[in-house]
Amino acid sequence: MQCRGFLFDLDGTLVNSIYALKRSVDGTLAHFGLGPITLEDTKTFVGDGYKKLVERALKAYGDPELVHFEEALNVYNRVFKECCLYRVEAYEGIPELLAFLKENHILCTVLSNKPHVRTIENINYVFGPDVFDRVYGERESAGIKKKPSPEGVEALLEELGISKEECLYLGDTNTDMETGKNAQVDTVGVLWGFRSRDELKVYEPALLAEHPMDVAEFIKGVNHIE
Repeated sequence: MQCRGFLFDLDGTLVNSIYALKRSVDGTLAHFGLGPITLEDTKTFVGDGYKKLVERALKAYGDPELVHFEEALNVYNRVFKECCLYRVEAYEGIPELLAFLKENHILCTVLSNKPHVRTIENINYVFGPDVFDRVYGERESAGIKKKPSPEGVEALLEELGISKEECLYLGDTNTDMETGKNAQVDTVGVLWGFRSRDELKVYEPALLAEHPMDVAEFIKGVNHIE
């Protein structure tokens, strides 16, 4: 394999956004006299888009029948718009990994289940507008199903003009690993994010990375970089 492109998940992979997500869920639950949610539950509930996040939070924190679900989605979107950048920052080593990839002419893209506008907002806030070659959040309105559907990966690869064999997909959750499997691309499970080694290793990723620069070392071997 010669790696020509990277597809990054966003939350828990590029940026630590757990405090913004918790704050948004807390604000949503509080509207109905529920919550707050724990940090650990937040890490467990995220990864499959905001609707699943709200559903899981409601079920676990006092609304098992989802009586408030539809209203809660509207509340969440309003709250999240206000605080989606709260304490959001790049993980240690991520800027160095991105610099390494750029130096070696490897395309860098983002594929998230976060709403598309909020995905762009996070990337521009943390990294600026010119670091990534493509940035996409959830695009179901454009007919592209969210992860773990392979459709987002396939659309990106077609747009970039690279094959499945020439890319790596990096993520921190089972949803990310399933996305890679479904799209038939090699995955990297990152261990600095929201989930455990045990959750990721069952998917047999090409690499389980403790630190972003472990990924750079892996690419040096794959692409025969001195």
